[in-house]
Amino acid sequence: MLQAVRYLLGSPGATGFGSKSTAEDVTAACPDLAALTAIITGATSGIGAETARVLAKRGARVVIPARSVKAAEDMRARIRDECPGADVLVLPLDLSSLASVRAFADRFLELGLPLHLLINNAGKFSHGQLALSEDGVEMTFATNYLGHFLLTKLLLGRMAETAAATGVQGRIVNVSSSVHGWFAGDWAEYLDLVTRRKIAYDATQAYAVSKLANVLHTRELAARLQETGANVTVNCVHPGIVRTRLNRDRDGILTDLVFLLLSKLLKTIPQAAATTCYVAAHPRVAGVSGRYFADCNEALPSPAATNCHEAARLWRISEALTFPAAAHTAASASPPRPTPT
Repeated sequence: MLQAVRYLLGSPGATGFGSKSTAEDVTAACPDLAALTAIITGATSGIGAETARVLAKRGARVVIPARSVKAAEDMRARIRDECPGADVLVLPLDLSSLASVRAFADRFLELGLPLHLLINNAGKFSHGQLALSEDGVEMTFATNYLGHFLLTKLLLGRMAETAAATGVQGRIVNVSSSVHGWFAGDWAEYLDLVTRRKIAYDATQAYAVSKLANVLHTRELAARLQETGANVTVNCVHPGIVRTRLNRDRDGILTDLVFLLLSKLLKTIPQAAATTCYVAAHPRVAGVSGRYFADCNEALPSPAATNCHEAARLWRISEALTFPAAAHTAASASPPRPTPT
């Protein structure tokens, strides 16, 4: 109850920020970000666009990968209208396509740029029937998680090199959702059954699975980064539910009342982008890794999202999906290991 009241009032937590803080609020006291390069997926609209705008305003070089290059170019123009000196690059990327992810990573690495921030923000919610990616993966999972897994893996070397050369800690931010706690069960079995059309497709369940994967990925990657000694952190954020125009033609006292009550629970886009920007840029988060944040403060994810065995299992399955030849070679070279439960 206290947490709900604090959320509604926007009361600050231990960090000094809360649910009503905006992306500009949380970066106002940050050091000049002019030396940093950030890749932000899903930055052509919504939370990602606000994240890109604010980080560019604070001086960071921003790379906008996008399936629609025109939308990304429009976003770059909007940023430059506000910040004429902003350094914004646009590169094509379709996160649902592993080939496209590899092509984007190759193009970025060929530029020879440093990489300090990787913000895996892009998200998809399917309102239709089951769709599979060109790689045969359920589309929501492919876009929200698997593409980001591969992107992170391909760019991690550059991030570690940049951190070692500059002394500036690299940060990876995975944007999840509290909806990750809505899924209960075996996520791998669920995806397998859905993909083979053995069970009915449920868009909300598929979305929850993809967001659960974001949190598990954060946990496992943090452990691996610690083992390698790379000066790179990874954290996960729940941005909150964004205030949108829920009903264009609402009328009647009851409908107006419901809309009014819901509006108190929703965030504006600048407020929703605050936690991402806080975790990506604020000095207080230096050295913090493997954590889950909401309203610019550390929070607890669902119990399923803290299962280290499931996090390791997700990593192995993700590697098998993104690097099938390597996974086959590894399996042939060593005896099979039981999957942890």
